Amino acid sequence: MKKRLFILALLLTVTLVFAACSGKNDKKDSEKTENTETETETEESKKETIEESTEEAKDDSEETTEDNADTTNTSEEAGKEGDIMGNTLLYQGHASARIVTTEGKVIYIDPYAGEGYDLPADLILVTHDHYDHTGIDKISQKNTDCVTITWKEALKDGMHQSFDLGYVKVEAVEAGYNPNHNVSSCVGYILTFSNGVSVYFTGDTSTTPQMSELASRNLDYAFICCDGVYNMGLEEAAECAKTINTKHNIPYHIVPGADFDMEKAEAFAAPNKLIVEAGEEIILE
Repeated sequence: MKKRLFILALLLTVTLVFAACSGKNDKKDSEKTENTETETETEESKKETIEESTEEAKDDSEETTEDNADTTNTSEEAGKEGDIMGNTLLYQGHASARIVTTEGKVIYIDPYAGEGYDLPADLILVTHDHYDHTGIDKISQKNTDCVTITWKEALKDGMHQSFDLGYVKVEAVEAGYNPNHNVSSCVGYILTFSNGVSVYFTGDTSTTPQMSELASRNLDYAFICCDGVYNMGLEEAAECAKTINTKHNIPYHIVPGADFDMEKAEAFAAPNKLIVEAGEEIILE
C-alpha cells in the first residue's frame, strides 16, 4: 500500500514538473512569436520608409530635371534673341545707312536717301559736304549725348582721326583722289563694333593709296562706291575690292540721283560680292 502511494506521489510530482516546463516553453514560444511579429512589422515599416524616400527622391529628381530643361530652353531662347539682336544694318539707299548696335546704339552714315530716320541718333557720320551726304535734318530725333562727326572733325590738321565711343571705334581713312572729291576735304570711315565686326564705308572716292594697307586688316564688310560719274566706275571699284580683300564687298552709291540700281549692282565683278538692296537689312556678323 505504501509502495503504491509512493509511486502515485512520484507520478504526480513528475506530472506537475512536466506541466510547469511545458508552460514555460509555451510562454517562450509565445514571446518568440510576438518578437518575430514585431521584427516583421519593423522590417515592413523600414521597407515602406525606404520606398517612400525613394519615391520622393525620384520625384525631386524629375522636378530638378524639368527645372534644368526649362533653364536650358530659356538659355537657348536667350541665345536666339542674342543672334537676332546683333549689329543690324539698314541700307537706306545711295550712300546712306543706319546701324543699330548690339547695345542698342543708333548710327547714321551719310543721311540722305530712303527711309528709316525715326530712331533717335547716338552717332552721325558724314564723309564730305555734298548735299547727297549731309541730310542730317532727316533724322527726326537725337539723343542728348548724340555725337556728330563730319569730315571736319575726322581730318584734324590734315591727319585722319580715330574716335573710340565704347560701343564702336570710328577710324577716318582717305577718300577723294578725283576731280570731284579732294582728299583734304573727304573721308571714308571704318567702324569696328564691340564684338569685333568691322565695316568700311569708302565715301565718295577713287582708288586711294591707303587701300593697299587695309588688306592686312581682314575687314568684314566694305561698301564701295561705283557710280562711274562722280567717282570710280564698276571696273575700278572691283579692283579696289580685290586690294582691300574684305569678306563681303557691297556696291553702293551706284547711280547718281538714284537710291539703287540692280543691273549695275549685278555687274559689279568683285570677289566676295554681296548685293544689298535699298531698304534691305542685314545682320553684321
